Amino acid sequence: MAERTKIGYLLERLAQGVAAHDRENPEHHTWGIGMAYFDIERLGLDEGEQILPGLVLQADGGVTGAFRVLCDGDHNREAEEAEEEVVDAVAEEARELEIAHPSPSREAPPLRPPF
Repeated sequence: MAERTKIGYLLERLAQGVAAHDRENPEHHTWGIGMAYFDIERLGLDEGEQILPGLVLQADGGVTGAFRVLCDGDHNREAEEAEEEVVDAVAEEARELEIAHPSPSREAPPLRPPF
């Protein structure tokens, strides 16, 4: 078993990480902590052990020395939605520029792929 000070420090950091996640994502339900299997073994803990009230420790094959907050939310979906909004905004802006500044009447040369 790891020293008490190391476990205390770990629990403090885990609680801070969960609090930050819950503050930023209030609609997500946090259910666990993901750590590298090596770290779980090194600390003398067991996979599936309840590390904090309501939070289960899971080995998820991540990078050693780091932990992840496991929740039922989809963090990638939020990033994809933000990316779609940016793409739509740029496309709308380009259409407005085309309307405001029509191209000259002469025809542009055809595009050819680079070889």
